[in-house]
Amino acid sequence: MLGKAARRSPPSHRRAAPLVTYALIGICCAVFLLGPASGLTGPPGPHGAGDLLVAQTAYFERWGVVPEELWHGSPERLLTPLTALFVHGNWLHLLGNMLFLYVFGAMAEERMGRASFALFYLAAGVLALLGYAAAHADSLQMLVGASGAISGVLGAFLCLFPRARVTSLFPFLFFLPLRFPAWAVLLFWFVLQWLAARTAGDRPGVAYLAHVLGFALGFLYAWARYRCAARVKSTAASGDGPRPPGDPPPGPR
Repeated sequence: MLGKAARRSPPSHRRAAPLVTYALIGICCAVFLLGPASGLTGPPGPHGAGDLLVAQTAYFERWGVVPEELWHGSPERLLTPLTALFVHGNWLHLLGNMLFLYVFGAMAEERMGRASFALFYLAAGVLALLGYAAAHADSLQMLVGASGAISGVLGAFLCLFPRARVTSLFPFLFFLPLRFPAWAVLLFWFVLQWLAARTAGDRPGVAYLAHVLGFALGFLYAWARYRCAARVKSTAASGDGPRPPGDPPPGPR
């Protein structure tokens, strides 16, 4: 469980509110509370829990990604990788995803900018689900949740803020609040997802492969867009500046 992420040296300027992160959390929570998965708005019926389970299954099948139907169903199924990002299976699924988004999303949004962060979040989530569906093209497993998109945020965070520190609570350490480097926490999480993806096969359950794909996509995007671009810009700027007296011009020697 992760409680807070912070820079090693906080900037002197005042941070802007992470409105996109808060909006995503609000939308996911609203969709969950208004849907049958929360158990608060289930259809009344003579069979009680049985009717609720049927309603939940139909809800997930309509808005979630079913790989076999995505590739071989109606064209409207192509929209489900987007709608699935805002649907969650249960309270634990929702709260876990929203905690990770809250902890890591604000700093990533500040670095990327609101519009870029919103597009990045949606693209990472859709591509992660499409990647899983391509690897399990005949699967009838229903995929819902923002895990792929949030995994992309984690990957980008690792690239953008490798020296940030994360306050963590571990059950096996009696929930003592401990601070670790973000790179250690996120790499540990990624290894767990990768190992789980290798052993999960095509069984119903958590789509670990989507987590791995989202994380990798997020890291590579942040590296190419911010780290690599900044390095090229810095090199170009140093080459254009004035040279000290006596310094030979650039070129082969």
